[in-house]
Amino acid sequence: MNKRRISSALLLLSILILLIGSISYSEGNGKVYVVPIKGEINKATYYFLRNSIDDILKNNPSAIIFEIDTYGGLIDQAESIKNLIINIKIPTIAYVNTKAESAGVLITLSSESVVMANSSTIGSAETIPNTEKILSMWRSLLRDVAELRGRDSKIVQAMADTDIEIEGITEKGKLVNLNSREALEYGIADLISNDYKEILDYFNINYSAIEEINEGPEIKIAKFVSNPYVSTILLTLGFIGMIIEIFTPGFGIGGTISIVAFGLFFGGNILSGNSQWTSLILFITGLILLVIEGMVPGFGLPGISGIILVVIGIILAMNSLQSALMSLSVAIIITTVITVFLIKYGHKSPYLEKIVLSSQLKTERGYTSTGSKVEYLGKEGITVSELRPTGVVEIHGERMDALSEGNYIEKGSNIEVVRVEGSKIFVRRV
Repeated sequence: MNKRRISSALLLLSILILLIGSISYSEGNGKVYVVPIKGEINKATYYFLRNSIDDILKNNPSAIIFEIDTYGGLIDQAESIKNLIINIKIPTIAYVNTKAESAGVLITLSSESVVMANSSTIGSAETIPNTEKILSMWRSLLRDVAELRGRDSKIVQAMADTDIEIEGITEKGKLVNLNSREALEYGIADLISNDYKEILDYFNINYSAIEEINEGPEIKIAKFVSNPYVSTILLTLGFIGMIIEIFTPGFGIGGTISIVAFGLFFGGNILSGNSQWTSLILFITGLILLVIEGMVPGFGLPGISGIILVVIGIILAMNSLQSALMSLSVAIIITTVITVFLIKYGHKSPYLEKIVLSSQLKTERGYTSTGSKVEYLGKEGITVSELRPTGVVEIHGERMDALSEGNYIEKGSNIEVVRVEGSKIFVRRV
């Protein structure tokens, strides 16, 4: 009986030792993953990091290195990324490869350890717009994360607030921006290094391999396109292409440019998480209504509704109302200027003459208008339909198209032909 108990105890002990050994191996000798945080901080950055971290944590990693090179970006997305990093239960290292400016400061300090590459910088975290309300909130975020990670919160806040003065570091009116040696000296960084192995050895992290995670092409495109400046350029190209397509017969380069530009604009913002498919649906519906309006005389409900839906679709596609209105305003102004230029000077250029009609069919060259209705000049009749400004009138029992010379004319109104230009007749209410 005692032998059986001893054998069972030894078996259980062996199993326990094996389990402990396997746990120790999985926790201490997993891979170290290097995740890039580069370019503008926006929703695309957040979604990329969230998905990458979720996938990494499934593999029992030893640590995660966040390689940072950014001028900053959106505060709300930086805060979301900060929360992602703080909630990670394994060692996290922020490796500032080149620069961590603005929102990049908050993301860098969220990691347990901070490493600066040679000649890298951190700081200049002033908000835009720099209102008291936004600055106060931003300072509290920086202060909290600095205190959580044991960094000097006053220096960190001075990166965002020019009113903070620190003797020997910064004077009033200037933002703090530290190079790698200063960051190490003031305790903002723990190490200066350009080598992953040296970094991991310094923090005593055991690992089996180092694996670098790369951003997919769709994320790179989304981050690039969702930039407000790029969005403005795409909107402008889209509108200009649309104008060129209207001026030219058939479907050509203008329509192609418009479709590609608007496709990149909406596709990039949808991929980056700035908007949903609703914005694109509203935009397309608005364009359809504008096409319908172009097929009927006058300007009415379809045209007004189309313009409203196009504007709403563009606004919903961008990450903020302010950015959307700025981009839309700039795009409309530039498009208007280019449209006027094409109309006035397009015929003078051999490259633009196909866009603007430059031929003039003058009488002295032997051209005559067909179907001249000069005999109706001074005649009176009645409107068969509304004139807004075009419509149908009846003169001496004959129906024909006419244009109102003045304001809108209701159906059934008495009119007089006041001007005839070729086959066009202009009427006025009498």
